[in-house]
Amino acid sequence: MDMEGESIQYLHEQFPTEHPTAIAKGKSLKIVEADFLKYDLQNHYGSQQFAITGNFPYNISSQIVFKMLDNREFVPEFSGMFQKEVAQRICAGKGNKTYGILSVLVQAFYHSEYLFTVHPQVFDPPPKVQSGVLRLSRKATYKLDCDETLLFKVVKTAFGQRRKTLRNSLKTFNLSNSLKEDTIFGQRPEQLDVEEFIALTKKIANASV
Repeated sequence: MDMEGESIQYLHEQFPTEHPTAIAKGKSLKIVEADFLKYDLQNHYGSQQFAITGNFPYNISSQIVFKMLDNREFVPEFSGMFQKEVAQRICAGKGNKTYGILSVLVQAFYHSEYLFTVHPQVFDPPPKVQSGVLRLSRKATYKLDCDETLLFKVVKTAFGQRRKTLRNSLKTFNLSNSLKEDTIFGQRPEQLDVEEFIALTKKIANASV
């Protein structure tokens, strides 16, 4: 039996859904064995709000965050353990060398907080990397004043060539010469905070009207 199978078996044994205490308190634990990235969360939760927390597989942790963003309307809270560098990247501010796509897109909708570092020695066997735990709380006003789909595209394209100025990295948007004269296009993506990326997205959207 692999590690995932062992974990599922352990949960079934330690938290049986028909446990008398759980029934008396009107509570139950439903264990769903599924691939989170392929699992239809709306089919399970409908329109209900739900929180996501976990010790996430490090090789797909970024994909898990992007899926959370796709479901942001229903996810007010998100917390968990990542590889330390990924957790720091999500919480990084502009100007930081780790500031990137995840930083901007997560912080556009959530307040991010790096909680603490977990050292390898607390695991058996110890991994070769450090871990970090973070917490995300959805902003009260998480509906942005811009085309959110376009924002995702702008941010991903800009950081795809992060060493270049926006004037060069966003060439695929066919910007007019007059628009490219705006001072914001002379900056590199790590120099812009979330609000400035929103402003940039609005400039690009208005220019294409």
